[in-house]
Amino acid sequence: MEGITEGVNKMSVSETQKKNRIQVSNTKKSLFFYVNLSKRYMQQYNEVELSALGMAISTVVTIAEILKNNGFAVEKKIRTLTVDMRDDPGARPIPKAKIEIMLGKTEKFDELMAAEAEQNGDNEEQQN
Repeated sequence: MEGITEGVNKMSVSETQKKNRIQVSNTKKSLFFYVNLSKRYMQQYNEVELSALGMAISTVVTIAEILKNNGFAVEKKIRTLTVDMRDDPGARPIPKAKIEIMLGKTEKFDELMAAEAEQNGDNEEQQN
């Protein structure tokens, strides 16, 4: 988890991109990387926006469902749209499906995170 926190702190965010948005890929990182990153974003910003294009949409839905089913998050907003993507400048635009899911912290979020941190601390002690 410390590596994730360092990664979040070192990320440069462009002016146009929201600070609490995670753009999910279904090939670059594991599912639980995004689940844990979403928890960190919710700790920092109280909400997180998960965003994906095309084939990664199912990954975003799965991440949101894991967070909801484990009591960490509630859905605030779901938005679907189609965006035109170009492979090369001057090429024909190709329509791609896009989803944006806004999640907020539940009332139990902080106590669940504390319990998870305590459990991870116990596991590290057992391994040493």
